[in-house]
Amino acid sequence: MFEARYRELILRYCRRKGMSSFEAEDVRQMVMLNLARNLRSFEYDPARGRFRDYLGRTVANAINRLFRRPRPELSGLGSSVLADAPDETALERDLEWEAEWMEHHYRRAMDHLRPHLEPRHHEAFTRLLGGESVDEVAAGVDMSRDAVHKVKQRVRDRLKARIAEQMREDESCDAPA
Repeated sequence: MFEARYRELILRYCRRKGMSSFEAEDVRQMVMLNLARNLRSFEYDPARGRFRDYLGRTVANAINRLFRRPRPELSGLGSSVLADAPDETALERDLEWEAEWMEHHYRRAMDHLRPHLEPRHHEAFTRLLGGESVDEVAAGVDMSRDAVHKVKQRVRDRLKARIAEQMREDESCDAPA
């Protein structure tokens, strides 16, 4: 369950950092192995920080390990290769991790809500997110302007509630179980 929940987050974050698909997959595997070993004895302590920060540090450490391990294809390039390795402290405060974390929760929440939305409502909301005006969306999905506004508000409120629920699960460490 944990792997299914966070796989895409880890891979997307690595790709956002400019890593190849193979490197991103290596990082994901390192993270999953590390978490499998450590989560059995893991006790969540909110005073020590948020779960997302713990996971972010775990991913950052895996990225650092990946770039620091000997790589045959880089032999002969000298030690300057390590200069390109990400700095762990910079990754801990990485705004890209935070952005990817939020996008991850949006994607999960939308995947959860989509089956419960009328296809027309989903399309209207998606088109609004894509930057179309209310008038364009109303004409495109054959709804009134007021109906589009109501759909936007209802879907937004349901998304906010679902994301809040997901984040509470993460922070209470229900997710890693």
